[in-house]
Amino acid sequence: MTVHPSLQTYADAWTHSIESIAELVQPLVEGEWNRPTPCPAWSVRDVVSHVIGMECEMLGDPRPIHTLPRDLYHVQNEFARYMEMQVDVRRHHTAPEMTSELEYTMIRRARQLRNENRRPGTMVRAPLGTEQTLETAMRARAFDTWVHEQDLRAALGRPGNLDSPGAYITRDLLLDALPKVVAKDAGSPASSAVVFDVHGPVEFLRTVRVDADGRGTVDGAPSLGPLVTLALDWETFYRLACGRVRAGAVQDRVKVDGDADLAAAILREFAVTQ
Repeated sequence: MTVHPSLQTYADAWTHSIESIAELVQPLVEGEWNRPTPCPAWSVRDVVSHVIGMECEMLGDPRPIHTLPRDLYHVQNEFARYMEMQVDVRRHHTAPEMTSELEYTMIRRARQLRNENRRPGTMVRAPLGTEQTLETAMRARAFDTWVHEQDLRAALGRPGNLDSPGAYITRDLLLDALPKVVAKDAGSPASSAVVFDVHGPVEFLRTVRVDADGRGTVDGAPSLGPLVTLALDWETFYRLACGRVRAGAVQDRVKVDGDADLAAAILREFAVTQ
């Protein structure tokens, strides 16, 4: 690959996850494509359709001209409508059509990456007609593809890759969102600290500190007197943060020390993806 060195980690993680997705879905019979996944309202087919659609957009393909049905209850804003378009247009595709389009899209994207010589700061297409840097786009694709790989694994009963390259990109992206969750969304008081102690295939200890002005930051140093410490496994952490499960369903997997009301508020606001 000729991709810029700072983008190589994202390219490698994306490749690992999308190849895993292809391996997971290749042997599926028609009915298995309709299995529900932890991704709200999406089946196996829908998740793969989304992955294909987003990669087609990275390739610069035109978006499909398609009218969404009016009864899609989970489509409640413009961002969801934008994402649903690539999914709904493929809802009646057969298993061979899905696997062949996925394979063809992977070949095209791999070729694009081999020839990629743009700088990380190059502005590229983003959802809803906006723009983002190439680095942001590739990071988002690595994150999104790993999370959807896990959606498919859950739906198909094929756990794995919880510590693959995409998992660490997901960890870092979710950690970047924690200060807002703790300081703003959950309303943690000024001059306080909240500790996240995560164990399992991906382990880390992070402290979110809220300064005197109510702004949050995250670091790896332990806090001597946190208001709350949340101890949970990596799978539960990412599932909560990605909106795949609500706190009440996994309360036996989260150990809370400290202010119970604040902990409940943090867990209630924990989902950071749409």
